[in-house]
Amino acid sequence: MITPADKASRWMLACLLFFVAGMHTHASDTAIAYRFANVRIGGGGFVSGLLYQPGENDLLYARTDVGGAYRWDPSRAQWTPLLDWLPASDNNLYGVDSVAVDPNDANRLYLLTGTYTIPSAGNGAVLISTDRGAHFTRSNLSFPVGGNEQGRNNGERLAVDPNDGRVLFLGSRTAGLWHSVDHGAHWTKVRDFPAIATSAATLAIHGLRMQSVGIVFVVFDPACASPGHASSTLYAGVSTQDTSVYRSVDGGEHWTAVAGQPTGLRPNHMLRASDGAYYLTYGDQAGPDNMHDGAVWKYTPNNGQWEDVTPLPRTAGQPSGYGWNAIALDASNPQVVMTATFAHYTPKDLLFRSTDGGQHWHEVFAHSQFNTDHPAWLKEHTPHWIASVVIDPHDADRAWFVTGYGVWATHDLRQIDHGGTVHWQFLDDGLEEIVAKAIISPRIGAHLISAMYDMDGYRHDDLDVAPPQFNAPPRYTDADDVDDAAIKPNVIVRSGWLRKQSGPAIRAAYSTDGGSRWQTFASEPINMEGGGGGSIAIAADASRVLWFPRDAKHGYLTTDFGRHWQMIDGLAGHVRVVADRVDPLRFYAVDAQQKTIFASHDGGAHFQPIHGAMGQFASKASHLRLQAAPDAAGQFYLSSHDGLVRGSNDGALSATAGELTSVDAFGFGMPAPHHSQVTLYVAGKRGDEQGIFRSIDDGQHWQRIDNDAHRYGQISMITGDPRVFGRVYFGTSGRGIIYGDPIGAGHL
Repeated sequence: MITPADKASRWMLACLLFFVAGMHTHASDTAIAYRFANVRIGGGGFVSGLLYQPGENDLLYARTDVGGAYRWDPSRAQWTPLLDWLPASDNNLYGVDSVAVDPNDANRLYLLTGTYTIPSAGNGAVLISTDRGAHFTRSNLSFPVGGNEQGRNNGERLAVDPNDGRVLFLGSRTAGLWHSVDHGAHWTKVRDFPAIATSAATLAIHGLRMQSVGIVFVVFDPACASPGHASSTLYAGVSTQDTSVYRSVDGGEHWTAVAGQPTGLRPNHMLRASDGAYYLTYGDQAGPDNMHDGAVWKYTPNNGQWEDVTPLPRTAGQPSGYGWNAIALDASNPQVVMTATFAHYTPKDLLFRSTDGGQHWHEVFAHSQFNTDHPAWLKEHTPHWIASVVIDPHDADRAWFVTGYGVWATHDLRQIDHGGTVHWQFLDDGLEEIVAKAIISPRIGAHLISAMYDMDGYRHDDLDVAPPQFNAPPRYTDADDVDDAAIKPNVIVRSGWLRKQSGPAIRAAYSTDGGSRWQTFASEPINMEGGGGGSIAIAADASRVLWFPRDAKHGYLTTDFGRHWQMIDGLAGHVRVVADRVDPLRFYAVDAQQKTIFASHDGGAHFQPIHGAMGQFASKASHLRLQAAPDAAGQFYLSSHDGLVRGSNDGALSATAGELTSVDAFGFGMPAPHHSQVTLYVAGKRGDEQGIFRSIDDGQHWQRIDNDAHRYGQISMITGDPRVFGRVYFGTSGRGIIYGDPIGAGHL
């Protein structure tokens, strides 16, 4: 038996070797084979664009704002993710701002990647595939890309010359227009493009930050050259209410404004019909956050004529209440056009179709039937953020449109021409773009409970079946946190918040049946600061709940689910609170900004800073994470970008994961057979090796369990299953929740 003194001595020795041991990279024989799959939710994220490869049947791509890109697999009727190989260091590339294909080479695919334009995100890249997205090479750009910023619903910014596949143009957000003549491997800036592309006129507001939208589309005229010769004529659109559409007739070297074009609205999309006419959509804002006015215009280069073909009438000088964004054309009939309203939430956005070049329109949804049987949560959502509509170039009955939560498709579009009904099916299998904010795996009941961005949260009894959302009320825009009582795991609490709130709402809820049914707390604390949500923790015996709302200056304690509240003493600022998993009177908290950890021994009423070795570790660390040990009272684990340690609430250190040099997230699972210690799971680094690791001996040795084809970018949370040895769950920044199980019997 190891005494506390032995543990302390072992820790002191480990401290001396901490950084040295951490720099050693273990051989590949320490890796364990795992099978990974999505926890099935059935979509839930914004698909910002769809693009068909015109030269081949059923070859369709989807881009998303934070979840990468996908290829449709018609044989399995599901989407294949293309960017699961991206490591945490390239997480920014999961935002896809544009997709392009070579119409003459079905194997070539180009992705314009980069999620944010803020300096800390770094520059973007063009990912180039010659095998339909099975593998990619990378061309780094000298400017940022904003796949999750304003204007991501526009496009396409990236275009391949239909006459010469070596030639590409790229419309950037912050750096003007760019040109490649070697299949995207190298890029040069087009010097003559108008300066308005990088001016303040393209800015759009998102929250408190202004974002550059820049050039939103590039379109080639294929009739201007013969195959094998670079096209001489092409168009580019700048997201501005000033003069916005420009044309080059010398292969992109020089540019002039197209005469007669409308102003006062921002262009969103531009497509060329097979008869040479162009259709453009406009909005007063770039979207997707806001768009209150807009129009659809038809431009005919042969006579220079611009014609307003907006499906719904507009009153001059007055906002119409909706913008226009998506545009689609029938490859077999240039007179067939489709478009949709945008950001018109009440009751839903509308889809229109014309068979005479925009002279007359039919509202498609008025003659449609939607199959909302699967997934279960679908009945509560209506189409919105219709950023993209496409018609299959080989089947005019087949059409798709995107929404803020997934993709709809039909096989009988032309029924509307005969007074029939158009049938829509939600086709999101494999396209799991939802982002989790917290996950837990209780000891009884459901194997996984999640708190989500945009979709509130889910209880998963079966990981491969999409369940309904948490029952309403309450129904939160986002659920921020979720926690279960360790001794009474059927009692669960969650916190959430609402973007649009009409009247009073209680932004914390509890369940006494493992998350099957929920009810709000009786009240919120009087004069509570903050916007709801935030960190929430429940005592091991469910006797009390601590709540620290987001942006609040104080935390609050209740012993009766909100009938009465008291202010917590000793905590201030933005902290995360956690409950001891054994002792109902112990709680812990971490202030990541102030690099301080706290403990309470009186049920959360009072907190004091933890000093000693644990306090010293916290004071020098970054990216602090704190979790209570699942198997001992008064013990907790603390991680940072310097590693992982275990200690007690008196500040003493008892163990360290010396092999690990950086930890992004960690959690606990069922002990291995013939082992008493819980299994530890970590997303982070062992030496210079980034990956997902597990330890069955309390951090003394680690085995890698992911592989280079399944990296999933930045992993923000991870936990094991307390009832299934080896099973791990983790949340990603855009690919949903993943679960993994070891393969074969030799998984120890």
